[in-house]
This record gives sequence, structure tokens and C-alpha cells, in this order.
Amino acid sequence: MAGDYFLKRIYEPYDRADGKRILIDRIWPRGISKTEAKIDLWMKEIAPSPELRKWFGHKRERFQEFSKRYVAELETEEQKQMLVRELIAMAKKEKVTLLYGAKDKECNHAVVLRNFLTYFSREVSLPLNVNGVKEGDELGGF
Repeated sequence: MAGDYFLKRIYEPYDRADGKRILIDRIWPRGISKTEAKIDLWMKEIAPSPELRKWFGHKRERFQEFSKRYVAELETEEQKQMLVRELIAMAKKEKVTLLYGAKDKECNHAVVLRNFLTYFSREVSLPLNVNGVKEGDELGGF
């Protein structure tokens, strides 16, 4: 469905139904070749900064704070904003599957990014104006 974003571990088998397969990790996942991955695009620049990724360390107790910090990066970094707009535009035309390597399917940057994209896909028309969020408005799941 247009405007929806699907999540999938890159280690899960390829399926034609995935639609546009976009890897959103900054670092290439271990143990999988580029041929096996069958990605359409690698958007490593949309991933959390190296400093934030290292701080988080996939520790569940840090996920809430990690989410806030990652959203702040998505809202303030020009390159990430450009990629967000690109993903929103893509999802309006075709199914988009965001691929990630993390083992934890609930507490990872892909979950945060999907929630961010879903919120702005429905609430904000392009061009994206992340500063236009009304005070008190919550980004669902953050």
C-alpha cells in the first residue's frame, strides 16, 4: 500500500513482494554479499550518526533516549532530511522495504525511522518541513 514502510532484516530471504529494497544501515551487514542482499539502494547516510550508534550499543534500556536523539538527527541534518523526502516520495509510488541488520526487531533505528516516515508521510506535505510540527504533537512511538 502506498505510503507504508515495511521492515525486514537483511538476512531474511529476498521476496519479489518486498518492492523497493533499501538498506538503511551505515555499515554493510556482516556475512551477506551484495549479490545475496538484492538491494535497490543503500542509504547509509540516513542511519544514526556513528557516535549515536556506538552510544546506543543496541541496549534496550537506552532505546527511548536513542529514539529521541535519532529523531533529532532526522529533523536537523540536511542530508537526512533530503533522504526522508526521497523515501516519502518513493513510498507514494511503490512498496518500500527498509532493510537493517540488527538482531532486535523491536529496538533498532529502522523502527524509529519507519515511525518517523509514517508520521511525516501522513501529516506533512512535501517539501518536508520538520520544524512545522505543532508544539505538543507527538511523533507516534517516540
